[in-house]
Amino acid sequence: MKFTAAGDALLQQRIPQNYEGFAPVRDYIARGDARFFNLETTLNYEGECYASQFSGGTYVRTNPEGFEDLLEYGFNMTSFNNNHTMDFSYEGMLKTLDVIDACGVVNAGVGRNLDEAAAPRYLDTPNGRVALISINTYFEACMMAGKQSRRFPGRPGINGLRHSETLMVEAEDFAKIQEITEKTGINFEEKIHIAQGYSKPFPEGICQMGNLRFQLGEKAGRVGKCNEEDLERVKKAIFEAQLQANYILISVHHHEMGPGSNELPPDFLEEFAHFCIDVGAHAVIGHGPHLLRPVEVYKNRPIFYSLGDFILQLYSVPVAPEDFYAKQGLTSDETVHALLAKRSANFSRGLMEDPVMTEAVVPYWEMENGELTKLELLPVVCRKQENKSVSGLPVVGEQEKIARRLARLSEPYGVKMTLEDGIIKCSW
Repeated sequence: MKFTAAGDALLQQRIPQNYEGFAPVRDYIARGDARFFNLETTLNYEGECYASQFSGGTYVRTNPEGFEDLLEYGFNMTSFNNNHTMDFSYEGMLKTLDVIDACGVVNAGVGRNLDEAAAPRYLDTPNGRVALISINTYFEACMMAGKQSRRFPGRPGINGLRHSETLMVEAEDFAKIQEITEKTGINFEEKIHIAQGYSKPFPEGICQMGNLRFQLGEKAGRVGKCNEEDLERVKKAIFEAQLQANYILISVHHHEMGPGSNELPPDFLEEFAHFCIDVGAHAVIGHGPHLLRPVEVYKNRPIFYSLGDFILQLYSVPVAPEDFYAKQGLTSDETVHALLAKRSANFSRGLMEDPVMTEAVVPYWEMENGELTKLELLPVVCRKQENKSVSGLPVVGEQEKIARRLARLSEPYGVKMTLEDGIIKCSW
């Protein structure tokens, strides 16, 4: 069985047919039987949907025809379970779902209730059946889909992976934190709720300071933990897919970072990726932080912690809601040009201005009997261009630079990389 995948496609305008550099990317993606990408936009027409009170950063949308342009790369699986899913509220989310379904593309992670959002979706190919399960760790609480009951319909939304963080501190610092909480009274309301029986008392060795949770330990650090209910839901979906499919892919969108570097995944994400493979998944495809992160081969199955940006059209915003302007201290009497200039410090900072954020890879891998037999990666870049029609679109490029960087990141995970004829070859 053969697979290809791409990271974030943040699309906001049409893609010119057969632009220069398009064919090599399309032909590489076409090598896979299953061909996945993360759709990081909403599909609806201008003025068709209300803007949400919040967004994933930029309020992103494109006309449905833009999705058809994306399919020219050859993709047959996607998810739009990410932090932009509800940029245009429930209506924008459901319209996006309708467009993807109408195009016949397998998609997972968003549904009209939690059971739909969490369910595996299946792609049938001549070489086998592939299941896709999608999860998201970076989302507003109201984006989470709701379960149905006997009397009420479920709430539309995403399949989310909630997680918590505990800050480990040594005894002297723990005592100071306890003292500060007493002096400031920050836990006053919570103490009343505990006394009234609405909340549980803090466990021994735990001090809560607002939303921050501190634990007495021998060494300072941060410990992340996945929500057990969400893990069980993913495990159940994988178990279901084991009967229906030959291979199971996990899509995971995240923005959280590891200790000391935005190039590293957080500890809870590593544990989640291992958990998925331990219970039966065959590959974990990460995306979201807008830059490359390590590749790992765990139990002879690949984990891509982040593939980087496949398409990055942050400046291709024709119109923006009032809330977007308000974040920058402006009103919609201003132009979008002025809005984006203000946010980017006159186009001197941000994703479009940092070359590292425009470097990505498209992996190709082969598996037999559930085991990885071949893994290679095509380096691509989606740089800002003077030609605004193709700005932010992927082309093959900077192979040596990307190969060196990704090899450095992946070596601690047991994956070695060499560059041969412009392709990154992996061994493990």
